[in-house]
Amino acid sequence: MSLREVTPHFNIELIDLHETSCCGGPVRSINTKAATYLSIRNLALAEKSGLKNLLVPCNECHFMLCEVSHRIQLNQQLHNEVETLLREENLQYPTTVKIWHTIDLFHDLITPEKIRLRVKRPLKGLTFAAHPGCQIIRPSEIGRVDHPEKPRKLETLIKALGAEAKDYPEKLDCCGAALLYSHKEAALSLAGSKLKSLQEQGFQALVDTCPYCHIMYDAKQKEAVSTVGGKSMIPVVYYTQILGRALDIPSEKLGLHLNQTFTTEDVEF
Repeated sequence: MSLREVTPHFNIELIDLHETSCCGGPVRSINTKAATYLSIRNLALAEKSGLKNLLVPCNECHFMLCEVSHRIQLNQQLHNEVETLLREENLQYPTTVKIWHTIDLFHDLITPEKIRLRVKRPLKGLTFAAHPGCQIIRPSEIGRVDHPEKPRKLETLIKALGAEAKDYPEKLDCCGAALLYSHKEAALSLAGSKLKSLQEQGFQALVDTCPYCHIMYDAKQKEAVSTVGGKSMIPVVYYTQILGRALDIPSEKLGLHLNQTFTTEDVEF
């Protein structure tokens, strides 16, 4: 909701890509070829649309599409097998599509300077913790969104809204989502430990961009925090939601009322 609301303010039109499937991430440890084909097929659909840019807001989906695109270039046999499967669907191997994530779309294409000029309601007095997430910064050899050890783009985007984004020791810690269905307690402990630390450090909210991370920190927060002995809650919001508020878009249009940890009593912006 928030992505669709904020992008028109920067002359970007979002067009739904029809017939897309799962990125393949959930099955990559079971059937590598199936995961590879699912990712390449989605890129082939983007190629068929004639559009040159594909926005992939989810960290895991972004990782899969980039990782598969890199790996298939190193394996000619796999490349040939995938091309054969694509032809069965009247699709061609993608060669011109550029993959964007929410963070590099706003940081590299739109730029913080242009965002700053569009802000109508600066978020002054608010201090956010930025959570970029694991899968958009590593491994660096496949081309990632930000620096693998010192990511700064999300903080820069937050500061462009007039808010403060402080660094903190746990910034690169995983949300635990990858372990949720196999080792639930470990997953909740990872998320809970980070959330508890952010509360103790006095952050007013956690800003993320990935739906998987958002599930762990927002929807699973109460369970996660209780796992590590915490009690209080910390609001969790998408970057595009706070960007929307800075653009003076009503919170209902940004889906803030759907966030399970956010209330206007906690953070007013």
